[in-house]
Amino acid sequence: MKIGIIGSGSMGQALGKFFALAGHDILLGSRTPQRVNEWIATEGLTARSGSYAEATQFGDLVLLVTRWAETPAAIQAAGSLAGKILVDCSNPSGADGFYHVGDGRMISGAEEIAQWASGAKVVLAFNSIYGSMLLAGTQFGDDNPSAFYCGDDENAKAVVAQLLQAAGLDPVDAGALKNARYLEPLAGLMAHLGENMGWGGENIAYKLLRRRRD
Repeated sequence: MKIGIIGSGSMGQALGKFFALAGHDILLGSRTPQRVNEWIATEGLTARSGSYAEATQFGDLVLLVTRWAETPAAIQAAGSLAGKILVDCSNPSGADGFYHVGDGRMISGAEEIAQWASGAKVVLAFNSIYGSMLLAGTQFGDDNPSAFYCGDDENAKAVVAQLLQAAGLDPVDAGALKNARYLEPLAGLMAHLGENMGWGGENIAYKLLRRRRD
């Protein structure tokens, strides 16, 4: 699959490396493509970099991995996303850095992104998963991490679910895009445990246990 990535920070690079090693065609969109090309060469990856617009045009699926404050400008720079599967991997931060809290927020960041990226098929996914965990391995003993996702386009969700499963994750469909209001705060807890509590992002992931009924 051709995957365009908007954003080349630590999470963007982690996802780019992970999917490049998995055999996908990757174009990392960046405001500083030359710096990213140097990183790609250092890592020995089969990937390339370009502008946000080039990443959008390249990808059959586009990952949005930007800091929240930079997200509106990044979407504008990306050009038309109409018809594209846009996987929102970002999270809004509010008062005192808490995710989804404060600033009078009434809807999720993913819903706002769907408004900004007119015509895109927005699916929230990867927002509460550390990129370092993916690179360290998605096997935790006999378990694989749960990967929550939500969106309003069923076909787009099916593509994202397949991508999650192929990444060694257990996809969990959380329903419509408005349910990102539940999922985005999970990222705040994950960041708190990984960073503030010192557990290390590469060592932790969520697992949803479901009782099977015959």
